[in-house]
Amino acid sequence: MDIRKVKKLIELLETSDVAEIEIKEGEEAVRISRISSAAPAPAPVSMAVPQAAAPAPSPADSSAESKPGPASSGKKINSPMVGTFYRAPSPSSPPFVEIGTHVKAGDVVCIVEAMKMMNQIEADHSGVVEAILVEDGEPVEFDQPLISIV
Repeated sequence: MDIRKVKKLIELLETSDVAEIEIKEGEEAVRISRISSAAPAPAPVSMAVPQAAAPAPSPADSSAESKPGPASSGKKINSPMVGTFYRAPSPSSPPFVEIGTHVKAGDVVCIVEAMKMMNQIEADHSGVVEAILVEDGEPVEFDQPLISIV
């Protein structure tokens, strides 16, 4: 659809009392709607309340996960980035490692997804997996301990 047609539709909408217009040409479709100035005000207020409530449990959960980490005596593999922790390459695949698994330096132990990129995290030393410090699918911070190896 030609941008000039879209601009003319916007002008038509602005000069009329029509709240919304939708035009389809073949497979292309354009919908232009006018949002009243009163409508957006309640939406952010109602959204702000759940957003304020949601982050409050997350830091508590993160600090609860951090507490068991220092108690383990092994050497930690830390997250090199902010992202989402995954124990397996796909939901139907077995985890890379379990507690008690022997790993060598360079073995993939988990994945951290960041910006739709799956980053394989490798063990930096050999040993036995002592603890997996993060739940599968949980968000992780930069330098957060993920796995403990003794």
